[in-house]
Amino acid sequence: MKDTLRATIIIAVGLLFSTASVLAAQEYEALKGVNSAKAIFDVRMGSPKSAAVHLKVIHQTFKDLAASKKQPVFAVVFIGPSVKLISKNREGFAPEDLKSLDEIAEAITGMSKDGIQIEICLIAAKLFNVDPMTVLPEIKRVENGWFSVIGYQVRGYALVPAY
Repeated sequence: MKDTLRATIIIAVGLLFSTASVLAAQEYEALKGVNSAKAIFDVRMGSPKSAAVHLKVIHQTFKDLAASKKQPVFAVVFIGPSVKLISKNREGFAPEDLKSLDEIAEAITGMSKDGIQIEICLIAAKLFNVDPMTVLPEIKRVENGWFSVIGYQVRGYALVPAY
């Protein structure tokens, strides 16, 4: 019930955001004078439905910023239970989760094609029994995802938690 409510809220926010025009992105007070936007998304959620929505919104945010000439540079790091969602191995998932897993794979492909850097923490993969060989091919494998999060932040990327 809690996951359903959370997913519904996330979907509603995502729909509102995705229907906003590119012009609206230019009107944000926070974006005035901003020519580029660098962000590192720390993705840790284990719910396929929530993750699918989050990834779609991340990708739409990237596209909206690009269209508004804000030159986005995004990276996404999968840490914790989210590593199970980016494997080709679908064992242990309920039948109703399979559609969301397909949506996650589609989002990853689209994000990668648009130049968004995507990584998986291999420490988390090991802890959650995810074989690195089953990880979607667009995803770079890094030993420690926290190193990536730290490195991106030191290089000026804004941290965006997605839990």
